Amino acid sequence: MPIPGMARFGVILAAAGQSSRFKDANYKKPFAPLAGRAVWLHSAEKFLERDDVKQVVIVVAPEDREAFVEKFGANLAFMGVTLAEGGAHRADSVLNGLAKLAPEIDMVAIHDAARPCIASAWIDRVFEAGARTGAAILATPVVGTLKRVGSDGTIQGTVDRTGLWEAQTPQVFSRSMLTKAYATRSGDQPTDEAQLVEAIGQKVTVVPGSPINLKITSRDDLRLAEQALKALPKPNLSGPAHPFAGDDMWR
Repeated sequence: MPIPGMARFGVILAAAGQSSRFKDANYKKPFAPLAGRAVWLHSAEKFLERDDVKQVVIVVAPEDREAFVEKFGANLAFMGVTLAEGGAHRADSVLNGLAKLAPEIDMVAIHDAARPCIASAWIDRVFEAGARTGAAILATPVVGTLKRVGSDGTIQGTVDRTGLWEAQTPQVFSRSMLTKAYATRSGDQPTDEAQLVEAIGQKVTVVPGSPINLKITSRDDLRLAEQALKALPKPNLSGPAHPFAGDDMWR
């Protein structure tokens, strides 16, 4: 569903991680089979069906490039997805993806390729907020009790969860803002793009997401994701919701 104003979005799918916690000898998590299709394809298709998305770039690790092209080259060509190679860290990989975007792209959305359970309504909300404010992310409030645990495996204290949210993706920024954030970054390695943008003093709008928008980290998450795909809200054909309303496989 297009967003009013029709900003031109480019989407960077981050798929260059090492998947060290996934513990599968045959697959990295973005390339594992999920409901008959590779995880990354579920993620990509949600953006490719949008009129306001003009380009999708997937970033894979250099050591995965050859095998990825062999297995998914036809998908890349058919869907018009651009391929980029990752760097040493997530921020380097996203920067490489940013360099592949066409000049006319003015808004950039970064999405974890391993988050296949993203609904069109949530994309609508964060795209609208990003286009309006220049920086927005999906996130969910922390609802569980948080414990700080020491190296000996015992509880050192309870963390006040007031005001704490767990960041998700997509994370959406104006291209000029994200470029500035990268140009001024320090040697620290941010864990998400919002952290980079925060470092230049920019406020980032939080858009309520959903726990269904889970990031696949372990093999168990694949089973959860298969059920979550069935529970995704159907597209709202009458228009985007209010921001604060609640076959190919990698073998």
